[in-house]
Amino acid sequence: MSDQVPSRFSGGVDLSTLAAAAQQQAAQAQQGGLPGSGVLAIDVTDATVQTEVLERSLDALVIVAFWADQVPESLQVRDVLQRLAAEAGGAWVLAKADVLQNQQLAAALQLQSLPAVVALAQGRPLDLLQGPQSEQGLRQWIGRVTQAAGLDVPQPVDPELANAENLMVEGQLDAAEAAYDKYLKNHPASGEAEAGLAQVRMLRRVGALPDNAVAISDADPDNIDAALAAADLQLLSGQAEAAYERLIALVAKNFGDDRERLRKRLVELFTVAGVDDPAVAKARRKLSSVLF
Repeated sequence: MSDQVPSRFSGGVDLSTLAAAAQQQAAQAQQGGLPGSGVLAIDVTDATVQTEVLERSLDALVIVAFWADQVPESLQVRDVLQRLAAEAGGAWVLAKADVLQNQQLAAALQLQSLPAVVALAQGRPLDLLQGPQSEQGLRQWIGRVTQAAGLDVPQPVDPELANAENLMVEGQLDAAEAAYDKYLKNHPASGEAEAGLAQVRMLRRVGALPDNAVAISDADPDNIDAALAAADLQLLSGQAEAAYERLIALVAKNFGDDRERLRKRLVELFTVAGVDDPAVAKARRKLSSVLF
């Protein structure tokens, strides 16, 4: 794990004083098992922070959720994290900290508002979230902090997304589309659901295409319908760059509604591939140069 502490803790959070004070009380107030014991979620206080958070974080990723009865949003974040910890099956540990019982830890971490969530690994803080958070946002944040910690922690699988993907794999495209649409209504920022929905729609289009769709487009390169069909087939067969090049070339030749139609299809194909795909990044740059 890198020694670099993320910017939210760039002021240099020092937990050594807190650890020393807590260590004197831990024997009398210890709760739960030893670090790395497979515990999913624990309640902590200033008296138990040494064993339950600091020592445990030497062997595992510990996510501390600070809450207070007077802040309903903090209770919601705590409960979502508890469910995600259960989904993760002990891959990381949730420490639930009532701010009234954890004033020393809250002060040491320089918390300014609730909800507040802190990730710790190897005895030090990695990153901090403050303010209300969506479930999707929490899932993405957990992925980032596990990567920053250098830990091989499997990410929890959302059961609704897993069901939608299974429906798609089984060829039940209408049911899969409905499942992704429903998920997006409740989680409008879900990139995974948007990608799944775009893939379902592409699979439906490809199912109606002739096997020689690419050859048809090659024979009539200015035909937009033929190019859209060929690009779908090329993306599905692993020829993503060729698919993007085909449509970008037509974007450069067309204007008005035809150009917008091509642009929208390209954005949909980018979504299927994923924003982290190097070919997508390259094609986005080319598309921008053509459009602007």
